[in-house]
Amino acid sequence: MIPKQSFGCTSHQSTRVIFGGYALGDVTQDEADRTLEMLIHYDINHIDTAPTYGDSELRIGPWMEKHRQRFFLATKTMKRSYKEARDEIAQSLERLRVDQVDLLQIHNLTDMNEWKVAMGREGVLKAVVEAREQGLTRFIGVTGHGTEVAKMHKMSIERFDFDSVMLPYNYPMMQNKKYADDFKSLITICEERNIAVQTIKSIALRAYGEEPRTSSTWYKPLEDQADIDMAVHWVLGKENVFLITGGDIRLLPKVMDAANRFSTAVSNEVMANFSSQKSMRPLFTKP
Repeated sequence: MIPKQSFGCTSHQSTRVIFGGYALGDVTQDEADRTLEMLIHYDINHIDTAPTYGDSELRIGPWMEKHRQRFFLATKTMKRSYKEARDEIAQSLERLRVDQVDLLQIHNLTDMNEWKVAMGREGVLKAVVEAREQGLTRFIGVTGHGTEVAKMHKMSIERFDFDSVMLPYNYPMMQNKKYADDFKSLITICEERNIAVQTIKSIALRAYGEEPRTSSTWYKPLEDQADIDMAVHWVLGKENVFLITGGDIRLLPKVMDAANRFSTAVSNEVMANFSSQKSMRPLFTKP
């Protein structure tokens, strides 16, 4: 059984594995329906999506009409200005066929210039706070990629009382000392303030080179069940973090199976040997 834990200050007992809606960006409704049936089979109760994930919100919408109470539902806005963000939030609610999401996140807020706009008087922060005041969302989060994201998240949660953060967490990324130090510092603050920590890129092997693409993820993923077990169990071995599944519905059953069998954390020593054998590389090396 996939364990549950409190999602930060929200009081929602979320499964430690959160379904990443990016996987539904370029699939048929039938494929999406089969995927969402799998979530019910594994008792996954938390879905994360975004308007920039292709048709993901549209594919999830019909399910929300029938199963809204089963899921903690999160989406995002990539916009930086108040008006653009306000309009995108309204569009997301329409596409998802809901009156309210549980979590609305400012998406990929890692660039300093964009951060200043987003946090300004007429920035996206004003729009998401207004959405909460109007009952369009219950909670507010911030997400990001890259090597600077943990540092930027620390700035963001000092500026505003966010309920959740999202950022990469896998063994190769944590071999970057600066990133690892920033990540650990962020985790400490989040634990003190009861902010939920969502992690992404758990099964990333490395960036695609010139080899043929074998998945719908933008990075080359681990694909064998035993390999996915290692990566997933290493992430879940970190207490108080959530794992968001990768962006390929073909790999989702393997991630679910790995999480369902999780019992013991994979040590860093074992993971170091595994990472070397598989030639794992960090996806992000620059800000």
